[in-house]
Amino acid sequence: MVTGTYVPNELLSRLVGDRMYSVEFVLNAYVQLRFDGRPGSGPVTLNCYVWPVVQTADRLWHEQDLGYADSVRRLTPCAVTSTCESTGAGIRIDLDTGAIVIHPEKDDVYVEIAEFRGFHDEAWMVWRPGEDSFEDLA
Repeated sequence: MVTGTYVPNELLSRLVGDRMYSVEFVLNAYVQLRFDGRPGSGPVTLNCYVWPVVQTADRLWHEQDLGYADSVRRLTPCAVTSTCESTGAGIRIDLDTGAIVIHPEKDDVYVEIAEFRGFHDEAWMVWRPGEDSFEDLA
């Protein structure tokens, strides 16, 4: 976990400039997004244990929408242009072609919302309801 006092978006903002190059749907249970990371380290991985919303220029895509998987796939390979993390809004990753937004309803979360790891300094983060940028889901 990030050491010291938690600062929203500090770890997430490391993605800016990186390329999201892979999307993997794992047993229809969660989605894994992979980013380039720094040379010499492995990929940076964001495991989304709730289905993220995909925002494109023309609409929002939710997991139950026909074409959702294609909308996620179309976000690759694209560069991260900005990130945002805050209470009430959750996590947002803006890419060249759209955005990934993670802010579930409380009933959609079983234990964890997302897990972020793979950095060269071994920093990582797990988001849970009621904690950090998801305090509003307590």
